[in-house]
This record gives sequence, C-alpha cells and structure tokens, in this order.
Amino acid sequence: MFTIPVVIIAIALGTWQLSRMEWKKEQIALRTDRASAAAVSFTETYPGEVADPQADEFINVWVEGEFLHDKELIMGARSLDRQLGVQIITPFAMTDGRQILINRGFVPSDLKDPAARPEGQIEGTVKLEGLLRVGGWKGYEFVRPENDPEDNFWFYTDIKEMSQKTGLSNPVMSVYLDAGPAENPGGYPLGGQTRIELVNNHLEYVITWYAMALILAVIYFIYHYRPVEKREDD
Repeated sequence: MFTIPVVIIAIALGTWQLSRMEWKKEQIALRTDRASAAAVSFTETYPGEVADPQADEFINVWVEGEFLHDKELIMGARSLDRQLGVQIITPFAMTDGRQILINRGFVPSDLKDPAARPEGQIEGTVKLEGLLRVGGWKGYEFVRPENDPEDNFWFYTDIKEMSQKTGLSNPVMSVYLDAGPAENPGGYPLGGQTRIELVNNHLEYVITWYAMALILAVIYFIYHYRPVEKREDD
C-alpha cells in the first residue's frame, strides 16, 4: 500500500516540474522579446506612475534628462569575467521633472570611487536606453542580506530607502532602469548587465520524478502479479 501513494506523488511532482519548465521557457522568451524590441519613450508610455510594474518588467524604454552624480549609490558585491567589482546606481532627473534610479552597470573595485572614472561621469542632458526593472530582494527571504545606507553599500535595490538616502525630493518612480549596453566614455560603468536568462533545469527533475514513478510501478506490478510457483508435495 505504501508504493501506490508514492507513485502518485512522484507523478504529481513530475507534472508540476513540467509546468514550471514551460513557465520558465515563456518567461525567457518574454524577457528576450522585450529586451530586444525598439525602445519606447518612458515619459510617453508612463505619464504617471507605472501601474503594474511586474507586468511591464524588462520593457525597453528610453529616458532623457541629467544624471545626479553627487547622489551615486554603490551596489555590490558583483563580478564580471572573474573580476570583482560593484554596480553603480545613479539618480536621474528626467526632463518632465520626475526622477528615476538608473543602474548604470559594472565597475571594477578599483574604480568604485567616481574620481577614478571621471570620463564616465557624463554631464548635461543625455538620452539613454534601459530595461524597466522592479526593485526588491529577488532571492529567498531567509538569506536576504541587510543593506547598509550609512556606508552607502547596497546588496539589492530598495527604491524607497535609496531615495531617502540620496534626499531626492521630486517624485521618484517606483521602478528603476538597467542601463543598456551603450558604451560610456572611459568604458565604465559597463552597462547591459541585465540577466535575461533564467536557470531552467526542470527537465532533469521531470525525468527523475517520472522515472521514479515508473520504476516503483514496475516493482509493484512484479511483486503483486508474479506467477505463483507450484510447490511440490513433500
């Protein structure tokens, strides 16, 4: 009686993993399509607040305005091609008066100080493309590290807390942008760091659970329906 419930559970888990695999494929395709599409004007597309950030995440947009470099934020620790570094988040004053945080991309640890990369501190009005992102911790809650606003070191994007840290007074958007791959003067920050792909190893789990169900079912059948051997009389 133990075998049948286990077979049912294994089939259910395999089916669930199959649905997760298909969902991941859809998400990867959606992200890829949005990221590769022509950028739309953020100001025209979102004249007010972004109504449903989760539904619009990874849409490619462009904004026009000025960087507020004196309010730069540091997010770490990050690595790129085995090189340790951080990502630079800079408030951006759009021409319509609103403000939005821009993740400008990766810089090596020795360029964390803005004075070490003066060419990349672009002044004046600029137009840039980026992917719309939703802030917050994306991992398991029990391993979430604490941001350190006092030392201006962040492990994840907390838009509300970052806005308070930088003293932004104008309306701050509830989303942020990951800057696109366009090269900055001096080479850094290095944009285009958005992770589009998702780990999708669910096929392995599908095979594992279905195989377990099949093996247990075969064992159950052999054990309960094997031919009864004739016994010789003593």
